[in-house]
Order: sequence, then C-alpha cells, then structure tokens
Amino acid sequence: MSRSVALDNIHLKNPARWAHTEYSLDYHLHYRQKKTGLPPHQPEGMRRFYDLCGLDLLWYTNDGLHKNWQDRGRATDMGHAAYGAGGTDMRRAAESPFTSPEEVWAFDAVAEYGLPDLDEQARMYERVWREEQEKYPNQLVTGGYYKTIVSGAIKAFGWEALLVGASDMAKFEKVLDSFFRFTLHHMRAWAQTGAEVIIQHDDFVWTAGPFMHPDIYRKIIIPRYVELWKPLHAAGKKVLFCSDGTYTMFMEDIIAAGADGLIFEPTNDFRFVAERFAGTVALIGSAVDCRDMTFRSWEVVQESIDRTLELIKEAPGFVFAVGNHLPANIPEEMLEKYFNYLLPRLERRDMFIK
Repeated sequence: MSRSVALDNIHLKNPARWAHTEYSLDYHLHYRQKKTGLPPHQPEGMRRFYDLCGLDLLWYTNDGLHKNWQDRGRATDMGHAAYGAGGTDMRRAAESPFTSPEEVWAFDAVAEYGLPDLDEQARMYERVWREEQEKYPNQLVTGGYYKTIVSGAIKAFGWEALLVGASDMAKFEKVLDSFFRFTLHHMRAWAQTGAEVIIQHDDFVWTAGPFMHPDIYRKIIIPRYVELWKPLHAAGKKVLFCSDGTYTMFMEDIIAAGADGLIFEPTNDFRFVAERFAGTVALIGSAVDCRDMTFRSWEVVQESIDRTLELIKEAPGFVFAVGNHLPANIPEEMLEKYFNYLLPRLERRDMFIK
C-alpha cells in the first residue's frame, strides 16, 4: 500500500505496480476484526485493515458546509436500500416536496440552499481532508464533491419530479445550471486545498445508460464539467470523474472535457474501456462484478481478475477496484481468496522481463 503508487498511476507514470482501491470495506466488521485482530470500533483497526487489503487510494468526497439541503430548503429523501449487514442502513423514502413541473422549472439551487463563504469553505475542506490523510498515511485520500449537476437534481427533486422537469429541457437547463453554479463554488474551494486528486461524482446515467437524450449530455451537462475542472487544473490537481451506471458512450466526451481519470462500474464493457482509453487517462475499475463474488463461483471471479490484468498490461496508469463496491453479503471466504489472489498480481513483472 502506498499513496505514491496511487499518484504515479493517476499521473500515468507507468509505475512498477498498479494501484488498488475498494469501496464499502467498512461494512465488513467481522472480516475486519478477523483480519486485524482488533475490535471493530478501535481506530487503529481500519487503518490496519486498509493496509492488509493493499489499498493505495481512498475514495473521499465532501459536499461542504451547506451539505444538509433538507435543513436549508426543499429536498427529497429517496430513502436507502438495505445494504449493510442486517439492513441497518435501510431508510424509507419520503414524499417529494415538488408537486408540479412549474415548481421544478422555477427552482434555483443557489437561491434555495445558499453558498457558504468561499474562504471558510476552503478552510473546512483543507481541515477535513488533512484529518483523513493523517488517519490513513499509507493511502492517497482524495478530495471531491458528490452532489454534482445531475446528482444534485436527483437529491433535490427525486426521480419522478426530475424526469418531469427534464421533459422540457428549454426550461430545465437553467435549473441544471443552478446546480452547476452551486458545484462550481465548491470546486473553487477544493482548488485552494492541498488535496492532489479530486473526485467529481455525478450519477448522470442509469445502469442501462442515459435516461435523457444524448444531446442533453453533450450540449448541456458535459460542457459544464469543463468549467468545473478549470479551477482544479489551474491549481495543479488531477480530476477523476465518477458515475454509477453505464456511461461508456460519453467517456470520450468526458475525457475531452478534461477528466484525468474515469471511475466506473463493471456494467461498462471493460474490454472497450481498456482498449480505447487505457493510454489516455487513468482507469479506476475492473471486469470484476460484486454480484459474481456474492452469488457465483471463485473460478468466475478469478477469470475476471485475469482478464482485467491482461487487458491493462500495457496501461501507464490503472487502479484496480471492484467498481460496484464490496457489499456486506460477499462471503468472507470469497473476500480472502480475492485479496490473496489479486495483490501479488498487481506487481508488473512483465516490465522486468526482456
């Protein structure tokens, strides 16, 4: 585990080892205790766990001083599915406060939630990022923002009201622009911090792909990403774009907009992504699917690991991850096999064979 290995891969320095990250390991309390020998709530336990699992990068975002939108104005709680062990994180959805398309089209996120003072926000980001980096010195902790343009609209309106609003894009564009302006303020704040890598998270598609016309993405949404990333690049930071779902058809556009890396789920064709973009930007993902780890055999998972490593063997920068998380229902035996098999194979022995 090494933050420098993560940085070298993100900077496409063709390092001697590919980097590694995973998501949702904190749900595996029993496995963590078993692996570290420490009680689940002991602070040292998570640090040792990340080291033993060979993590080089930790996915971190923070939506800032005004992140609790429901405390500041209208926002929708869509609930939370049972994900943690025993369904302890399940939360039922609440009714959207938006009852008509006119209410959606009249909405302005900046006016509704207010922008924090820029310098105060930057100081807060610097503090929380440094606290996380000090907790996990062997990993690269990113900065980042979660409720970007489309994700912000989802949080505010809920899916039904959002889709109704998107039915008239001439009216809805200015609404999306307000989420863009809200996000830009936070990108300017992150630009003032010491974080070397920033994640721009925006769940702008579904598992099946785009839920709006592709022109809306290419003419309205992605051009605004260009503006979000200008202050970050001016500050010398790398930008990793992250979205759930299948956004393969927009990857080229997002790279052209300035993304330095792509974080993606295995619903995206890994062969296509690797063959098309591995020499251009850092890729964070793999062909490994958590559903295979939960419900199928080890042989299926092993084949996905091997296929991933074969496809990216010439890549100048790659971070291996199970792109759709490691949920709590993955058997511990599978996790152990996965880490024991994967970690030695991240060393790029081929670099030294002439």
